[in-house]
Amino acid sequence: MAVRIRLARGGRKKRPFYRIVVASSEAPRDGRFIEGIGTYNPLPETPEVKFNAERLEYWLQQGAKPTETVKSLIRKHGAQTAAEA
Repeated sequence: MAVRIRLARGGRKKRPFYRIVVASSEAPRDGRFIEGIGTYNPLPETPEVKFNAERLEYWLQQGAKPTETVKSLIRKHGAQTAAEA
């Protein structure tokens, strides 16, 4: 089972809100996930990104691969982890 760190969409129509989750690569985008490790709100003038850096590092060490979008969020918003490698 391949594990990915990706975004799960929430919020209403035209008002997106995302959770940063760890999920099986076979699970649907908004479906079942293993663990929620953060949130991303793209609507404010400066997008809000919050995540649990400790759990993010744990999952990266376990071999979870972040999607391109999550990788760029991590890079832009301050987590100095193995995701940049």
